[in-house]
Amino acid sequence: MSKVFIVGGAGKVARPLAAMLADRGHEPISLYRKPEQREELEALGATPVLGDLTELSEDDLAALMAGSDVVIFSAGAGGVGMDVTNAIDGRGLETSVEAAKRAGIDRFLLVSAFPDAGRDRERKEGFENYIRVKKLADAYLAASGLDYVILRPGTLTNDPGTGRVKADLAIPYGTVPREDVAAVLAELVDRPEVSRTIVELIEGETPISEAIGRLP
Repeated sequence: MSKVFIVGGAGKVARPLAAMLADRGHEPISLYRKPEQREELEALGATPVLGDLTELSEDDLAALMAGSDVVIFSAGAGGVGMDVTNAIDGRGLETSVEAAKRAGIDRFLLVSAFPDAGRDRERKEGFENYIRVKKLADAYLAASGLDYVILRPGTLTNDPGTGRVKADLAIPYGTVPREDVAAVLAELVDRPEVSRTIVELIEGETPISEAIGRLP
């Protein structure tokens, strides 16, 4: 069993992830910001930890992470503005990486963004900033010395998960249900041999365990 600290624990990927981790016998610890989110997280099998990522120092966050075996960063601004994107997807990721180091946690999984996302739409300043911040966050984690996996899902949907995906180092752009992203993250927790790599992810035909097992 692993203790898995989820940054952005009340998010739309993180909530099903917590339930999946609990079902696998792990202990999910979910960082959340709004008091009203606590009850739902407990019902999912998570240990809720109250804290605002934009206000926590590296030391404060490291103290909350202490004793965990894995950190999963699934926080995001959700398109509410460039300042919030910079604070959460950018500085928040950097704070989380440094906190993990201080807490002695080596394994770090990051939910990032598919590099081709939105290329077929009008390019707006806020979205371009989001892609830039995500790429810089990827680079920060890759240079951190941690045992990382950067997961780059295609456009997220609220469709029910199918348990089948396409995952590799580089694949064509597509969409993927949030539930399947959560399931891939849960599988990665149990696959420590998948290490120091970037994985692109879309919906597909291969069972998740098989898809992750094929990764180099």
